Amino acid sequence: MASKSEHSRLLRAVRQLRRVRAFYAAGALLWAALAAWVGWRYPGSRQMWVSVSLTVVFTGLLSVASVWLVRLQAVRSEKPAGRTVSGGMALGKRANA
Repeated sequence: MASKSEHSRLLRAVRQLRRVRAFYAAGALLWAALAAWVGWRYPGSRQMWVSVSLTVVFTGLLSVASVWLVRLQAVRSEKPAGRTVSGGMALGKRANA
């Protein structure tokens, strides 16, 4: 079983990842819109390629933050080993053959 300080640290990490994910999503949308606008006005320009590359960077950061958030939420929702209230096996645990 996780200690109380570990549980609170996990909750803080999940909360911060949600904020960061929102920031990365906003950044990716902003740079994508700017890349589309600059690409339409000045196709092939340096500003267009910088905007496209920043869109890729923010999309990558958004993807990584989302994966970490899913993993942390899975760790947070794990139940202790043993039997559940209904008497069945706990989720994710397999009986030995």
